[in-house]
Amino acid sequence: MEEKNGFAYFLLGLGLGVAAGILLAPKAGEETRELLKNKAGEGADFLKAKANDSAEFVRRKGEDLRGSATDIYEKGRTHVTRHKENLSAAVDAGKQAYRDAVTNFEPAPGGEGI
Repeated sequence: MEEKNGFAYFLLGLGLGVAAGILLAPKAGEETRELLKNKAGEGADFLKAKANDSAEFVRRKGEDLRGSATDIYEKGRTHVTRHKENLSAAVDAGKQAYRDAVTNFEPAPGGEGI
């Protein structure tokens, strides 16, 4: 945390130093103000460009994640459907086996007293 604060103070000091150097430079006030205005405009343009780049990056990543989530959902859905069909077939086979066993049931010979 201290490194981040130290770096922020470094940047603040650097900015103040540059501003003081420009203000104390041997140029006319009009030229200095124009230079400051131009540099501020360049900085604003730079920040706008970076913000637009970041927004585009986030949008692309969001689309990629949405596509990946859709793919995973579809794979899971297919997997569940396949297992559901297998389970249903197994239950049907079990029911049929039970019906066959009951229909073909023959009592054991001499087992009536049990």
